[in-house]
Amino acid sequence: MIKILFICHGSICRSPMARYVMMDLVKKAGREEEFVIDSAATSAEELGNPVYPPARSKLKEHGIDCSGYAARRMRADDYEKYDLIIGMDSENMYYMKRMWPEDPKGKLKLLMDYTPRPREVSDPWYTRDFEATWQDVSEGCSCLLETL
Repeated sequence: MIKILFICHGSICRSPMARYVMMDLVKKAGREEEFVIDSAATSAEELGNPVYPPARSKLKEHGIDCSGYAARRMRADDYEKYDLIIGMDSENMYYMKRMWPEDPKGKLKLLMDYTPRPREVSDPWYTRDFEATWQDVSEGCSCLLETL
């Protein structure tokens, strides 16, 4: 069983998009039983909130349901629960490394580091470009799945 936790600032846009895209990809690959996939926030701002409406619409546009989602904050015990803890950008990584400064098992990664063009996942909170975020998340998750 491979356990993946996706991380972003509020866990209402990028990390839940990555969570549900990855869940969709593993389902289509017939590998659902091999994975546990979740998402969490570095901040407490959006705790309990659903996926942000434009992100939810982008997922729905691609046939992906995210109903029932509620944002949660990352916890210290997540390090032992998950095999990979994957941030969307350098700010997320900063807070991940504050939570788990040693990372003895090398679990802390950036999603786009799995792609041929490492970069940060576009943040739609500021750009309002949910298509760019969709493209980044889709590419990152597809490349991640290829490595697993």
